[in-house]
Amino acid sequence: MTDSKYFTTTKKGEIFELKAELNSDKKEKKKEAVKKVIASMTVGKDVSALFPDVVNCMQTDNLELKKLVYLYLMNYAKSQPDMAIMAVNTFVKDCEDPNPLIRALAVRTMGCIRVDKITEYLCEPLRKCLKDEDPYVRKTAAVCVAKLHDINAQLVEDQGFLDTLKDLISDSNPMVVANAVAALSEIAESHPNSNLLDLNPQTINKLLTALNECTEWGQIFILDCLANYTPRDDRESQSICERVTPRLSHANSAVVLSAVKVLMKFMEMLPKDLDYYGTLLKKLAPPLVTLLSAEPELQYVALRNINLIVQRRPEILKHEMKVFFVKYNDPIYVKLEKLDIMIRLASQANIAQVLAELKEYATEVDVDFVRKAVRAIGRCAIKVEQSAERCVSTLLDLIQTKVNYVVQEAIVVIKDIFRKYPNKYESVIATLCENLDSLDEPEARAAMIWIVGEYAERIDNADELLESFLEGFHDESTQVQLQLLTAIVKLFLKKPTETQELVQQVLSLATQDSDNPDLRDRGYIYWRLLSTDPVAAKEVVLAEKPLISEETDLIEPTLLEELICHIGTLASVYHKPPSAFVEGSRGVQHKRLPGSAGSGESVESPDTGTAAAVASEAPPAVIPSQGDLLGDLLNLDLTPPTTTGPPPPSSGLQMGAMDLLGGGLDSLMGDESEPVITSRDRLGGDLGGSPAMGTGFGATPAAMPASFNAPVSSGLDDLFDLGGGVGMPMGAYSPPKTVWLPAMKGKGLEISGTFARRAGVIQIEMTLTNKAMSVMSDFAIQFNRNSFGLAPAGPLQVLTPLSPNQSIEVTLPLNTVGPVMKMDPLNNLQVAVKNNIDVFYFSCQYPISMLFVEDGKMERQVFLATWKDIPNENESQFQIKDCHLNSDAASNKLQGSNIFTIAKRTVDGQDMLYQSMKLTNGIWVLAELRVQAGNPNFTVSLKCRAPEVSQCVFQGYETVLKN
Repeated sequence: MTDSKYFTTTKKGEIFELKAELNSDKKEKKKEAVKKVIASMTVGKDVSALFPDVVNCMQTDNLELKKLVYLYLMNYAKSQPDMAIMAVNTFVKDCEDPNPLIRALAVRTMGCIRVDKITEYLCEPLRKCLKDEDPYVRKTAAVCVAKLHDINAQLVEDQGFLDTLKDLISDSNPMVVANAVAALSEIAESHPNSNLLDLNPQTINKLLTALNECTEWGQIFILDCLANYTPRDDRESQSICERVTPRLSHANSAVVLSAVKVLMKFMEMLPKDLDYYGTLLKKLAPPLVTLLSAEPELQYVALRNINLIVQRRPEILKHEMKVFFVKYNDPIYVKLEKLDIMIRLASQANIAQVLAELKEYATEVDVDFVRKAVRAIGRCAIKVEQSAERCVSTLLDLIQTKVNYVVQEAIVVIKDIFRKYPNKYESVIATLCENLDSLDEPEARAAMIWIVGEYAERIDNADELLESFLEGFHDESTQVQLQLLTAIVKLFLKKPTETQELVQQVLSLATQDSDNPDLRDRGYIYWRLLSTDPVAAKEVVLAEKPLISEETDLIEPTLLEELICHIGTLASVYHKPPSAFVEGSRGVQHKRLPGSAGSGESVESPDTGTAAAVASEAPPAVIPSQGDLLGDLLNLDLTPPTTTGPPPPSSGLQMGAMDLLGGGLDSLMGDESEPVITSRDRLGGDLGGSPAMGTGFGATPAAMPASFNAPVSSGLDDLFDLGGGVGMPMGAYSPPKTVWLPAMKGKGLEISGTFARRAGVIQIEMTLTNKAMSVMSDFAIQFNRNSFGLAPAGPLQVLTPLSPNQSIEVTLPLNTVGPVMKMDPLNNLQVAVKNNIDVFYFSCQYPISMLFVEDGKMERQVFLATWKDIPNENESQFQIKDCHLNSDAASNKLQGSNIFTIAKRTVDGQDMLYQSMKLTNGIWVLAELRVQAGNPNFTVSLKCRAPEVSQCVFQGYETVLKN
């Protein structure tokens, strides 16, 4: 009979019976009783009352019974810590048992008992097991060290277990090596700066030797460890790749993906003209293709990883298009991923094949899949110019099917094709207009309105078509309303005599009758432009639009580098860095790929204003549209800066996973890691969304597109070489001390203080004055939860008692790993100070500039991408009055407080500084500071994914600049 019988009984008085059986003299009866106890425990009954009786059963030679007792012990030790101490002697004894299985079982159970009282008793047995003659015991003990470190890190360090673990990396048994690596990696994750895994060529050689003989999980641990190593040169890199390559043929897909991760990272070090580099590319394709023959869930994980690999190195799978063709029985999530990869691999060589497939998909029954297939046809047209004509005719064939959702998707993508290839395919407009009445989705209606407005001069009844949309103006979505407003203004500028009434009607609807701020702002801008300067209006609204980029959905390069380092983990499935979804991820290190061979630079190099690929093998880079002031600004200087050092190692766009200001501020958790560069141009806003007219109505005419081509001063060479125009940065500003706790409230204790940031450490500098008649001692300090997790990094150091009328200066370093709660104002800090007399409470406000970190300087392309990606409604504008500084002095002063100038530009005597700063919790703030010569009033515009911090940041600007 099977053990299922133990789960069927639910008698009353069972505990009493079990107690009797557990104390029975008969071994068999004891074993049966323990099985019943474990069964009851498994189904959720409380059998903790039997703890002493079960522990008595530990004294046995029967391995099965011992396992059951240990299982019980692990479960109840936490709730019965005093009783659990009874078991310690048995553990110590079992750790010296002649049977290695029992020794290992004892040490494994010891690691699972998370009771502080017991841990110190377990150190001696663990030390013996780490040096045991049997490798099975040693490998179990290695994992136990990691568990013990989680319970009491200090104890593990004091006992020297970490050094013993490092020695186990040289063990003769590969499984011991693998477990030692796994344990050290686990410990290193929680202590990122500890440098526990000191990887050097000798250690790497040992790991590679062990790699061939490990179990599959051991291989994964070792491969993940190898991925954190940076080889000294390309020869070492090639040698490691050669020894890791055989893992690609492993049966376990996790081992394969870990091997791919190592190879993808080390390939960065290999010169592209090396024969081995080509061989490696060929070897990487078959294992990735093999992963696609697994079950759908595994296929999906493989496809998400392949998506990243294809963006980094499309040449690996460029000949494998057919494996990504969709099968009829694929689940929808697999179909959509395959479709995405097909587009990324589409090229002139295979476009005919791809289009035939996509046309087939567009007749499927699954609506979501059909929509994506129609969009994919449009993306092919934009990506492969030679195929555009064929794509357009395919889309027209699909429109003729008159299937509503197919027609609507086709119109949306045709709009993008018009943007990419102006004056080429406009003959199809007549066909599109025939389907006007069937459009009911906002995106399709907005696309159709854009087409009618853009090509109004070619459509005889354009005014009637737009008027038909105007009838239900207030029922339309914002996207459609904005598009309709712009289209009618375009129509008016092209046919002013016939459409005067129409434009007045739409301006009135958009401004006086609407409560949507985006719509009203755009309406007023158009109204003022048309009434004051129709010529300027024409230049703005009918300005030549930039061509849209070929790939707008590529992952931003620094994020992609980080995700490549996390292939085979959840990060590669979510396409988000671990810090975005791992709880308490302050310890998460941001990983980057090593620099490519032969140069200290990354794979992308600036080329005509875009982060273009160095050679044809490199993946297409994210191409920002260049129609705006910022785009021009960041594309002027095409030479790399001469004085700035290499970029900081951590990815610039990661965020902590917590809701950093509490109170459900989801905007702080916006997916800041993936700035997608859209083709909206800031002034026209013609593709929907709100316009950002400079920074509001106050924008000078110089910010109009008319001036984009204006000659630029000869200061081009040092536009980004800020070392040339700006002096050495001053130190960070620290406000003067103010009284925080008056002596009246502090029973004679007066506390005055300020905040400072010195050498990257935030600190409070306080003066404690005793104005009472008695001696004060036993000082301690505590902070309440606050917006940025500020907390004392150590105790308050008042080493001698404070005598009457005596003052003492105290400096208290702070960290930002305390509990978080949104305060009002955001920079408010509630403090409690205790001494031998009482506990005193007071509030103070810290300058936000103390929280600006030293690696807050963004790269230019990342700045441009992020500025565009942050919604315009997150932009705030402020005035700084009575500031008598020139732009260089201001930039210099701000840099002292970690507000970094990315670029500077002069337009009509007005200096524009583009700046970035990063808060301790990972939030980036981007700024545009305008300084007019002779005008003491500065304008600062701030953009941030968490607009709640903008007011505080502005106050930080004002404080730094005025002091």
